[in-house]
Amino acid sequence: MLSSGDFEWAIVGVTQRSDTVARQLSPQDGLFTVSERGGGAAPLRVVSSIVEAIPGRDRPQEVVDRIAAPSTRIVTLTITEKGYRFDPRTGGLDLADDDVQADLAGRPPLTAVGQITRGLQQRARTGAGPVTILSCDNLPANGELTGRLVHGFAAALPAAEAEPLTAWLGQNVTFPSTMVDRMVPATTDGDLSAVERELGVRDEAAVVAEPFRQWVIEDNFAAGRPRWEDAGALFSADVAAWEAAKLRLLNASHSMLAYLGLAAGKETISDAVTVEPFRTACRRMMLEEALPAITLPAGLEGEQYCSQVLERFANPALGHTTAKVGSDGSQKIGLRLLPTIRGSLEAGREPRWAALAIAAWMHRVATTPPAGLDDPLAAELHAALPATRTAGTLVPALLGFRPIFDPNLAQNEQFTQLLLHWYRTLEDGPEGLGNEINHG
Repeated sequence: MLSSGDFEWAIVGVTQRSDTVARQLSPQDGLFTVSERGGGAAPLRVVSSIVEAIPGRDRPQEVVDRIAAPSTRIVTLTITEKGYRFDPRTGGLDLADDDVQADLAGRPPLTAVGQITRGLQQRARTGAGPVTILSCDNLPANGELTGRLVHGFAAALPAAEAEPLTAWLGQNVTFPSTMVDRMVPATTDGDLSAVERELGVRDEAAVVAEPFRQWVIEDNFAAGRPRWEDAGALFSADVAAWEAAKLRLLNASHSMLAYLGLAAGKETISDAVTVEPFRTACRRMMLEEALPAITLPAGLEGEQYCSQVLERFANPALGHTTAKVGSDGSQKIGLRLLPTIRGSLEAGREPRWAALAIAAWMHRVATTPPAGLDDPLAAELHAALPATRTAGTLVPALLGFRPIFDPNLAQNEQFTQLLLHWYRTLEDGPEGLGNEINHG
């Protein structure tokens, strides 16, 4: 870390599903440019902390070896919700997943949890010492979840392996929780050209981001850590409150705008949030439904945060597409929207606006061909759809999709009626939807 004069730390990056980033970084010695877009943007910054990039699916044993190396003291994860291979019904590792089964059977592991656990197993055998596993994904209690999945993988191994590994994990590995907040859309060819004009050289790995950034971390490290606070990170004993605020205010609104925008033919989130009825629906969902159901962390003012969220979404320089934000809905809506709906119902409040977001997601599923639905459960979702797709048939069918909706919520009459109302309104088109929101 150059800012503190600490040269002890560096990063080995590992890609998972695609080797694109590794192929971009390797010829550039790990260097890449961060280009901020929007009001208050900083000048271009070249990041030099990555010393190597490994394509994880092509060289899985090398990933295991790096995790097991004594020099490795922190393993961070940014693999999105579906990369964790957890069963949303149990909260544990999805042991029925084909890749998880293959990793357990002894192949060079390809899943993130498999690579981490096999790396930890190798550390235990070689005496490489303690290590921290640090999740940075949009999941509640992400550290606790990661620990549960790693312990679940270890427990599923043959007893001769499981017992010593489980004992070692308990004494040598920590799983702090974090909350990371920065919008970083996919880099386009136009972004690369803009960076080249300003930087003077071509950077194939350039990253575009908004100026806002926030990283809240539980300070529970097994083998030391960099001085991230020197760069603005906040160490807190109440990460859960920050996670809840982000997931149920920012991320939930992001999903709502994505599905409303897709229904109205809007290409980007910044286009969608400029539609006044959509902005109104987001704001009312945050203020009237989400905020009353969460406890904000000290120092975060609710209404101000909600206004800031909408202003960040309106940044047209990011080009965050509704299709990208709306992808993997089966993995996201249960974390972002359903807790607000349950909390509202339990408190005797009507979850009117969060139900609109769910209805818009249902509309997206029902009106998108299977090949066009970017979701790991696309085939299962389409198999659940009725032959005749009206609100009266489709809403109950998708409410019966157990990987997302539990029976209590699916059978709640008030929630069902809200979904039916909003789905029928969505079928009437954008104008009718706008009128209904404005008069809601």
